Parts: sequence; structure tokens; C-alpha cells
Amino acid sequence: MALQPFTSQLIADVGISLGDEGKGRLVPEIVEELSSTPRPVTVVMKVNGGANAGHTAAGVKLNLLPSGVVERQIPHLAIGSGVVADPRKFLWEAAPLERRGYAVLERLLIDERTMSSDLTHRLLDLAEEDYRVKVLQEESRGSTGRGISAAYSEETAHWQMYYSDYLAGPNFFARKLAQRADRACRMIQHVYRVSDATWDGFFDRLTEAEKRANSETIASGVFDADEFDFAKFRGKRPFELDLEQLTSVYWKAGTALRKNIGEVRELILGEIQRGHSIIGEFGQAYWLDKRHGFSPTSSHTFTPEFFESANIPVQSIHTFGVAKAYDTKVGTHTFLTEMADTDPLCQKLKKLEFGTSTGRQRMVGWYDAVEKGDALRYGGFQDLMINKLDALTWSGDWKGDLLICTAYQQADGTRCNHVPRNEAVRKALRPVYESYPGWADDVSNVRHFADLPANARRYVAGMVKGIVDVAYGSEARPRVLPNLRYLGVGPGPSQIIKDIPATVDLIKLV
Repeated sequence: MALQPFTSQLIADVGISLGDEGKGRLVPEIVEELSSTPRPVTVVMKVNGGANAGHTAAGVKLNLLPSGVVERQIPHLAIGSGVVADPRKFLWEAAPLERRGYAVLERLLIDERTMSSDLTHRLLDLAEEDYRVKVLQEESRGSTGRGISAAYSEETAHWQMYYSDYLAGPNFFARKLAQRADRACRMIQHVYRVSDATWDGFFDRLTEAEKRANSETIASGVFDADEFDFAKFRGKRPFELDLEQLTSVYWKAGTALRKNIGEVRELILGEIQRGHSIIGEFGQAYWLDKRHGFSPTSSHTFTPEFFESANIPVQSIHTFGVAKAYDTKVGTHTFLTEMADTDPLCQKLKKLEFGTSTGRQRMVGWYDAVEKGDALRYGGFQDLMINKLDALTWSGDWKGDLLICTAYQQADGTRCNHVPRNEAVRKALRPVYESYPGWADDVSNVRHFADLPANARRYVAGMVKGIVDVAYGSEARPRVLPNLRYLGVGPGPSQIIKDIPATVDLIKLV
């Protein structure tokens, strides 16, 4: 089937699970497809999240920068106002990429209203986890320790600092940072009740984490190890920071980006008027939205945030929903379709599944069509990308059938065909599965849908059918159904199948 034209110059790249769906690899595919059209992509904009949102594109691991970095012909890499970002992280990520030949800073535009985060948020992040575990005796939520939630909380409390603050004078910046540091230290000591020893340990933990994350950068000589030493910010007494050092380091980092700070809204509007396409890359996924997600993070994670982050009028937009051929999660989220650790497929998939940002082991589970169908029903998307079909091929001890969750069941046997908004209700549910036979043939070199093993084609059809059935149930289905545009059969940029039948024909294979 020939690929259908995009319905808008604005394209949203969103996840429809709980993150880690492979949103980063979608960007090069869209860029390539539009490169020879009158509407080439000229801007890739990071919409939300921060340095906790790891993406991989063309083999390059990214945390804060948009995945458009790897597409050298893209003239503009934008950071929307919905992002929270530590200026040091921009420099830490850009410098090694520049050495590898990727032009970053000359293409980067950070919106003036993007919120600036710093060490204080990372300390608050660690303190909140410590309080949750030691004082409330709850399970850790598995925070990345990047300070994202703490930074977003300042937005609603009216304490935020913006990148425009780096365009003001040093005294203005120093005064705001001093106030921020004072609030953070008081909260850590008196609200979260962190011990003196734990406070000292926070700086060591951050140092260890960043040195590990930037080990290749240090080894290559791009930065010295001292760059990632957080002990220099520790004050003379517990719950004090070396404010002079903190101010100096962050003012230097922020002002190094002065030429990159400007009006993303004008950039986007100008490119629309020129007839070009813009990709909005989301950091988190639908079910992590801070208002509607059942495992919320701190930002809005679906298509409407594109317009808020870019600060442009609401208008037509083409949304891509991205998923994997199975599900993964990190943290303490309720995971209804989680596989048993003893399952051979679970053992196989866990060897592949580690967080891009943190290196944390991901939990793995069966494909949940209820989650993805609700994302279609309530969020909406025109196209679908499913990644990692190749990971389900039989190998080693794995030779079983595949399961797709198509509904949930209550204790009394009542079926639930949507994700309950009440988390207590959701936790008591059990998945209802449909079984599909697996396949033994390697699919990583397949480039045409018709060449996939019959069982693989049926499984793909089952995933799409599950989404459509949940989204529309017994209602009359819309004339145009979302289309499975790309099917990933390996991590490489070329390992994509693009000739999948139209959805109405695809689901007949089930």
C-alpha cells in the first residue's frame, strides 16, 4: 500500500503506552519520507519532559536534545516552553555530539519561556524519594534523580526561572537563584526531614551517576571528571550550598547558551508560512500525562501540549502513536500485563530493555491493546508505529505463543473494555488475553509485509485490531481508521517495513 500523505504540516510524535516505545526512531523516518516533497521537515521540537526522557535515534542516545540532531539536513532543533532543562545538560550532551560531527549548537533554539532547572531540583528529587521510603515507609517510585518533577512544581507555585533570565543581568539571576536554593534547602531539612549523613550522600550519588552516564565523554577528553563532581556545591554545614559556586557555574553555563535563546513560536509560525513541516517530539507517553495518566509524571504528554509548548494557535495536526510489539514499564506503576520473571520470553526481552537515560532495568509484559485503544479513543492519532517485532521471534528457550490483552476482568467476572480512571479499581483488575501462535523465522531482514511469516502477520493484525476494537467497541467506526505506517523489525534505521495493508484489510488477517 502506498503511504498516504500527512494531513498537516505539524506532526506529533507521541507514545501510547508508558514510555520507552521508540519515539526517537520515528523522527528519521518522517524526515526521510518528507525530504523529497514540497513540505520537508525543517524543525524538530522537544515538546515536554527534560533530561529524564531518553530517546535513541540512528544509534545515538539522547536525553534532552531532540532526535532531529541525527538528521544533519534539519536546520532547526527547538526546545519548547513545556520543557524543563538544566543548561549544563545541554552543554554536556552537545559537546560530544559536536565532536562526532553533529552540528548542535548552531541549530539549537531554546524558547525564552523554557524553564531552567539546576542542582536544587535534583537534591529535592532525592529528598522526596528519601522521605517517601524512610518516613512514609512507601515503595520508592524509581525517580531518575534528574529533578524534573521538582522543576515542574515551581511552575504551579509561581517560583519558576526561565531561560530568559540568562539574558538579564547577573545580579537579577543571582538573587532568584539564591531564593530558589534557600527554599530547597529548607524543604529538604524541615519538610522531608533528611538526615545530615543522607544530605552529604546526595552529592556523592549525583557525582557517581553523572560520571557513569558521561564516562565516554570523560574518557574522550571532552570534559574532565571534575565537571561532574557535585561535591563542590556542598556548603560548610548540612543543608547549606556553596551559593557562590552554584551561581558562578550556572551563570556561566546559561550565558554560554545566550545565542541559543529566543522565540520558538516565531520560528514555528515562520516555517508553517513557508510550507515546511515541523515534528513535535514528546518526552513521555499518553499514560503518564499529569492530569489524565494513571501513572502520572509532571507534564502534559499528548498532542494538545504541542500548541502550548510552541505557543501557537490550535490548528490541524497529524499525530503518530508509537508503541512496541510488547509492553515495558519502569518504576512502581501498576503493570497488569507484566510477564513472570520465569517466562522464557521475559528473560529474553529483559536482556534488551534498559532505560536510555538511567540504565534501569525495565519490566516487560504482554501487549496491552486496552491502553493503546483508549489512547486512540480519547487522545486520537492518525498513524501508528510499532517497534521491536523482531524481539518476539523464537530463540533459545523461547518457543511459545504470544498474548494480547484485549480487555480487563473484575473479581466478579465483569469485563472492563477501557482503562478505569480510578486507580484503586484498576489495580484489582486482571487481563483478558487472546493468544496468537509465534514464529521461528528471523524477521530482521524482512522489508515487505507480505514476506513476514504468516503468524507474524496475524500477530501484527491482532495488535491493530485490538486497538480499534477497544477504541470504538460496538459503535460505528469512522470512515478513516488509523494506519500502521511503520513496523520496526530491528534497531537499525533501515529495519522498517512500510507497505503494511490498510487497517480495514489488515485486521481481516486475524
